[in-house]
Amino acid sequence: MLRAPLVLGIAGGSGSGKSTIAKSLLAALPVGAGVLLEQDHYYRSQSHLPASERELVNYDHPDSLELSLLAHHVDELKAGRSIQRPSYDFSQHDRHADAVTVAPAPVLVVEGILVLADAELRRRFDVRVFVDTDADIRLMRRIRRDLEHRGRTFAQVRKQYYE
Repeated sequence: MLRAPLVLGIAGGSGSGKSTIAKSLLAALPVGAGVLLEQDHYYRSQSHLPASERELVNYDHPDSLELSLLAHHVDELKAGRSIQRPSYDFSQHDRHADAVTVAPAPVLVVEGILVLADAELRRRFDVRVFVDTDADIRLMRRIRRDLEHRGRTFAQVRKQYYE
């Protein structure tokens, strides 16, 4: 009988270093021994909204996420079944049509700003980690990330962070 995987939940503010820590943990494991689920891919589809309105959505609010699907995917991976993970395009503020197949592994790392805020998701974690980083550092990291990798302008990043 296969053992259920060890499930780690890593949360923290935007730009705190969650993804870096999660990827470093997985890199320390043998190839294929760990898998990463990033909360960022579980943003709800905004295809029903015009592009100008998609920018107004508060993506740091739990309602912007499909956390029940993320919890279901954790359950499926824990049960030894592969999942079809959504893929999110930050520049378009919407999901891609193509899903990504994720196979189960002995270690499952789930990371995101709100993965510890949701009780149903949180109870699925064997280990819970909160990454606490100074707000000024997080803001600088977020600006750099969103400008370089998410197709955002400085004004958009500033507005989302402060409003």
